[in-house]
Amino acid sequence: MAKRLIPSLNRVLVEKLLQPKKSAGGILLPETTKQLNAAKVIAVGPGDRDRDGKLIPVSLSEGDTVLLPEYGGTEVKLAEKEYLLFREHDIPGKLEE
Repeated sequence: MAKRLIPSLNRVLVEKLLQPKKSAGGILLPETTKQLNAAKVIAVGPGDRDRDGKLIPVSLSEGDTVLLPEYGGTEVKLAEKEYLLFREHDIPGKLEE
């Protein structure tokens, strides 16, 4: 079984960031709290080609935190972890602190 996936073309492999079930003080948090649908970029492809054959690199890099669309992506399971695979243009934006 494969342990690592290197995306092709302009695809981005992400791992969803889950909201905590408990606070730092041990208080259980309700599931109704609204949080952004965020993910951490695990791997990116080399990019896509334009009409002239020039490489257009992916604007995201490993370790970036991105905003995900509500639906979409391809589910991938590697080494007991679940990831999502998106095309770069399907990701609405990058989150910064």
